[in-house]
Amino acid sequence: MKIYFATSNPWKYREIKEKFNNAGLDLGRINTQLLELQDVTNEEVALISARDAFKKFKKPLFVEDSGIYIKALKGFPGLYSSFIFKAIGLKGILKLMENKKNRQAEFISVIVYKDSKQEKVFKGICRGSITNKIRGRGGFGFDPIFVPKGYNTTFAENYAIKEKISHRVKSVNKLIKWLKNGKQKQKSKRSK
Repeated sequence: MKIYFATSNPWKYREIKEKFNNAGLDLGRINTQLLELQDVTNEEVALISARDAFKKFKKPLFVEDSGIYIKALKGFPGLYSSFIFKAIGLKGILKLMENKKNRQAEFISVIVYKDSKQEKVFKGICRGSITNKIRGRGGFGFDPIFVPKGYNTTFAENYAIKEKISHRVKSVNKLIKWLKNGKQKQKSKRSK
């Protein structure tokens, strides 16, 4: 069964498509602007977006909502990460972080799968810290200023690390595991 990732972000799609390919699952893309109400949590934003996308396209699909939460900025930019990235960029975030001793941050990714019978939420978190300067050219978004906990390089300096431990990888791996388990259960029911 083909599943669709509803996103206008080609970088996110590439990241997730590779994971699906490696798992032997068929992933398509619905290139669409999602309804993204700025609610209180990533989960609520993703649920609203998934329900709206399913209503429009009537295909088994999922959406992903993510953000970076910086402790010294009281969780900012959080739900507004995409907007803030476009508005002030990495330099703007680093400016806000000038003279901040606490550099802790975390990326949160929430995936919501939706089809005609069910919806399911998967969450991934990657903790780390914000750098003092932009480092690296790989990845996208906030990757050049985020160092994951236990490492010395940003996601942009070592994209292979991001491919293994990022917030999105964690939520996608949970989705893939659930899809594969569901398929195995369906197969065993058919064989009885």
